[in-house]
Order: sequence, then C-alpha cells, then structure tokens
Amino acid sequence: MGKIFRNLAPYWKSVIIILALLAVQAFCDLAMPQYTSDIIDTGIQNGGIAYSVPQSVTQTDFEEAELFMTDEQAGLWKKSYDLEEDGIYRLNISKKKDITAVQNELLVPILINYQLKDDERVQFIQAAKAGLAGKDAVIQMQDKASQMIDSMGASLVSSMGVAYAKQCDANAGMDMNKIQLNYLLAAGGKMVGLALIMAAATVLVGLAASRVAAGVGMTLRGNLFKKVVGFSNTEMDKFSTASLITRCTNDVQQIQMVTVIMLRIVAYAPIIGIGGIIKVLNTGSHMEWVIGLAVLLIMGFVLVLTSIAMPKFKLMQKLVDKVNLVSREILTGLSVIRAFGREDEEEKRFDAANTELTKTNLFTNRVMTFMMPGMMFIMYVITVLIVWVSAHHIDAGTMQVGTMTAFMTYAMQIVMAFLMLTMLSIMLPRAAVAADRIDEVMKTASSVENPDNPVHVEDKAEGKVRFNHVNFRYPNAEDCVLENIDFEALPGQTTAIIGSTGCGKSTLVNLIPRLYDVTEGSITIDGTDIRDMSLEDLRGMIGFVPQKAVLFSGTIASNIKFGNSDASDDDMKQCAQIAQATEFIEEKDDTYNSRIAQGGSNVSGGQKQRLSIARAIAKHPKIFVFDDSFSALDLKTDAALRKALGENVRDSTMIIVAQRVSTILHAEQIIVLDEGRIAGIGTHGQLLENCEVYKEIAMSQLSEEELKNAGKEEN
Repeated sequence: MGKIFRNLAPYWKSVIIILALLAVQAFCDLAMPQYTSDIIDTGIQNGGIAYSVPQSVTQTDFEEAELFMTDEQAGLWKKSYDLEEDGIYRLNISKKKDITAVQNELLVPILINYQLKDDERVQFIQAAKAGLAGKDAVIQMQDKASQMIDSMGASLVSSMGVAYAKQCDANAGMDMNKIQLNYLLAAGGKMVGLALIMAAATVLVGLAASRVAAGVGMTLRGNLFKKVVGFSNTEMDKFSTASLITRCTNDVQQIQMVTVIMLRIVAYAPIIGIGGIIKVLNTGSHMEWVIGLAVLLIMGFVLVLTSIAMPKFKLMQKLVDKVNLVSREILTGLSVIRAFGREDEEEKRFDAANTELTKTNLFTNRVMTFMMPGMMFIMYVITVLIVWVSAHHIDAGTMQVGTMTAFMTYAMQIVMAFLMLTMLSIMLPRAAVAADRIDEVMKTASSVENPDNPVHVEDKAEGKVRFNHVNFRYPNAEDCVLENIDFEALPGQTTAIIGSTGCGKSTLVNLIPRLYDVTEGSITIDGTDIRDMSLEDLRGMIGFVPQKAVLFSGTIASNIKFGNSDASDDDMKQCAQIAQATEFIEEKDDTYNSRIAQGGSNVSGGQKQRLSIARAIAKHPKIFVFDDSFSALDLKTDAALRKALGENVRDSTMIIVAQRVSTILHAEQIIVLDEGRIAGIGTHGQLLENCEVYKEIAMSQLSEEELKNAGKEEN
C-alpha cells in the first residue's frame, strides 16, 4: 500500500484539491437525509410549522396564553411579539437559536393551554381573570405538567407544541396551505441546490483523479522503461523480456486503475463514514449499536473473502507473465512452427497456459461474486432491524417517522462507505503484487554502470583493444565461459575470432561494449580500462553488428542513420554501397525511403545483415565488431563486402566473429577459441601449422586445393 501511495507524492497538490472536493461532496450527501426528515416531519406531518411558538397570535389567544405563564415567562412572551395595527401579535425574532430558546422556555405553559379540556380551560381562565387563580396556582399546574411531559416522548411533546402553533396561526388568519407549500418548496430547493453542487464536485473529482492516475501511469512507465533500457544483458536474462513487458504494461495498468478508485471512491469512504456516524449520534435515536453491528458483520465478511482470494491474486500476475512468454515465443517463431508442422502442439501449449490463468481468474471472480450479494444481504438485514427497533420508539413517542428515515439513510451511507472499501479489497491484492513487481525492477541495480569519475576519451583515440587475462562467468554459474583471454586488436588490422559453436565467441565480443562486465582481468582501449570510461564514450567508439540482425520500424534511411542522425544522404548512400546493399535498395520504388516493417520482417536475412552493417559503418567508429554478421551472405557478396571494408575503413580496428574460414582467410590475426580458452593466435597459414583445432575447422570447410591456394596467397 505504501508503494502505491508513494506514486502520488508528485501530485500532492491535486490530491489536496480532490480531498477538498470530496469533503464538499460528503457535506452535501450527508445533508440530504436531514432535509428528507424535515420534509416528512415538519413539511408533511406538521404542515410546514417547525416550532411550538406560533408566528401570529390573535389578541384573545395571546392574553389567554399569558394566564398560564409565570411573570418571567409572561415577560418573555410579550417581548417576543409585537402588536400590529390589525390587532394580531407577530413574532419579532427570526434566528433559529432565538426561537428555539423561547420555545424551550414557554413549552410547558403552551402545552398546558393546549392540553386542557375546554371546560377546564374556560374555568381556569375565568378564575384567573377574577383573581381567584394566582401565579401560585400556575406554578403548581406547571410542576404537574412538567412531570407528565417527562414521561412523554420528545416526539409526542414536539407534535403537541406544533399543533398549538398551527391552531394559533390559523386563528390569526394565516394561509396554512401556503405555509406548508412554501416550506416544502424551500426545503426541496435546498436539496436540488445541494444535489447540483454534489454533482459538480463528483465530476471534478473524477476529472482530477483520472488526470492524477494517468500521470502516475505515465511516470511509472517512463521510469520503468528508462530503468530497463539501462539494464545490462545480465538483468535482461534475470527478468526475461516477456516479464518486463508485462510489468511495463499490465502491472502499471493495475496501479493506475487502483489509483483512480482510491482517489474517487476509497478516499470518500472514510469521510462519508465518519460524517454519517456523527450525524447518527446527532439524531438522538439511541440506536448506534445497530451501526456497530453492521460494521462488524461487513468487516468479518470481507476478511473471510479476501483471505481466500489473496493467494490467487498473487499467483495471477505470474500466470499473465507465462501467457505473455508463450505468446511471444509462438508469434516470434511462427515460421519455424509452421515449417515443422507444430501448430497443434503449440496451440496446446498456449491453451495450457491460458487455461491455468483462466481457472485462477475464475476462482477469484467466483469468490468475489459473493461480495455484493453478501453486502446487500447485510444491508437489508440492517434495514429491517432499524425499522423494527424504530417502530417501537415511534410507538413510545420518542422518535418521529422522519427521524427513522434519516437514521436509515445515514446507516446505509455508513454501510456503503465500508462497501466502497471492499472494492479496494478486491483490486488492492493484484495492485500490491504489481507494485512489488515494479519495485523489484526499480530496485535492481544494473551490473554495468557509468563510473563516478569517468575518463573522457579524446577525439584522436586510436581504438587499440587489449584483453588482459580476461575471465567471465554468467551470474550464478559455477564455471567460467571464458578463461584467460589475452590478446590485442590493433587499428588498421582485422582480428578474427573463430571456434566451434558454444565456445564463447559472441560472449567475448559482447564484453567490448560492456553488454556484460568481465569477471576477472580487464579490457582496455588505448590503455584505458573500459570500466573507467563513460558508457556513452565507449559505445560511441564502437560500431557493433550483432549476431541476430535487428532493424527498427521506419525506413531504410532511418535504419542506416540510426547511430548517426546527422549523416548526410551522400554519406548514407556510400555506407550502403560499402555494405553491398545498394543493389536491392535501388530496386525498390521508394529506394531509401522504403518502409521497413517491425523487426525487419519485410526484408530477407541477407538484406537485414547488410543494412545492419551499413548502420555500423555510418557511425564512423574507431572499432568495428561484427558478431557473425556475414553468415547470411553468399560467398561473392561476402568477399565484395570485406574488400570494400578493407578499402574504406582501413584505419579502424576490425574484430570479426565468423563461422566460415573463407571469411577470415586474410585477417592479420585469427584467434581460435576452444571451450572458452584461446587455442591459438596467428595468421591462417601459421594456424594451419601450429593449431590443431583451427586445422580441423579449416579442413572441414575447405578442400586441400583451397587450403594450398590460401597458403600461397598469404605468402
């Protein structure tokens, strides 16, 4: 969870704005039930009359009410009303708290006046006017009434007081239907206003949350890609390409989705939940235990489901990796699969990986399908419980129908808040796994890094490459792939490397541009250890043509200029000519602007190799490294290309890995590898005499006549 929150740090301003908007949304949402309660209790049941203190009183009603009051109460009664010209007393206070204070003070005499039977009321009024019932009698009557009021429910007392106010207002000639209508319109108008504000806040939260989540996704993908591009082959071998693609796409998407849900829904849940609890406490319904029971049931239910599903969520991302790996292998090797008639077997292999992922997905989905029905069942049970308990309170006169409605709404809001949190419990496990996988990549340090204080190579560098007793082993391997490799490749000369398959030829040349780092010993260029040079300087000196030619989607021109975007068109064409590529390029309608498909799938293997070689030449490097880059060329093209290279890049150091002896016959230095060790170093003629391994290779490829002719040419 902390790893997901950490991604929000750069967007803290937006997060604060979202929280503020959520607070506004929650305020409006929590205000709605109270307005609903007021409409039911005050607007419908009480006819729009909210207080026991009447708005208008006739002179007769005013004077008669005064007879049931003490001197202090009578003073407050007179002070609160003004006698107007029409002989009607009007309430002169408008603030709610002031009206409530007057109501609380005068509630007892108002209820006595309203509750007395007509004959008792008439007798008391006559006695009071005749001086037979003084203030002592009033006090005794109020004491007796107070005891009766204490035994009554607050709801019943409020209803009786409002009934008195309605009677007084009606006697004073007020339009009671208009009063009710005005109250309902005012309350309804406020609810509509709150609904509009809440809708606006919701839309703004959605927009802001989407922008933040999209930004988080973009940042994560960018950081991941930047990290992966800096990986050496060691780290690429550790994670696998398919897994890294999944982490950059599917895993980032999981976090982006959870970020939106967290900001839009989960962050809202605590606000609405806490606010709902406060509102419930303010209703005075004394049913808080119902909310506590609901929360406990929900929490227990969610914990049971997540504990069952969590292990499967952790497994799911690994299965996605597996499906991606199988898919990538099948699609990449589709031509081989068809050639060997393995379509059915590969379909079965994909189906096996796909079925395993599907079964895991179905299991988690089936577990989580119980979530919504279970939550709804709990909500309905709580609703029935609230109605049942509230009915007893209403019957006892301690609660009104509107209060019950408000409490029920607040209870559902609180339950829904926890329901929102359960949505996170569904998505968080997968997102947590995704965050761990992304964090694993981000925390993996590349084994090949720039030195803290790199030695800068001068422009006049010669390009002399020296291997000083180099050993190399792959990570976690017991044996060395290369042992005690010691030789020097000089500028203006061709150094060829030959040997049996798997003897370490490609590994050796991969050490020069630091695709891997040596385990022991050192490699120097012009006397400087390549580990002390910046990667930019080092790789800027090398024109590398990998064993598997790689082209990028674009044009022929963009691929040739890949390593030197400033190259002129004439320079590009010259490089293509040296690489023997002009023949097939100029046959195309768009020549150098011809499109290259992804991976170079629309050109042949030999054409792909020649374009890769042209790309290396266009860089004008000090050192050329050809890793078996002539294997797809016919002998005629091979010979023409080597001759052109010798004529045009004669000042550069040339290192060639080859399988064919004919490719390296005229090399100034041939290094023979055998099981990771140097079996011989020399020219073709010298090795034929001194190196048995080379002699075996040469005799397997060349006839005796060709061997003799090659020896004569060298002499």
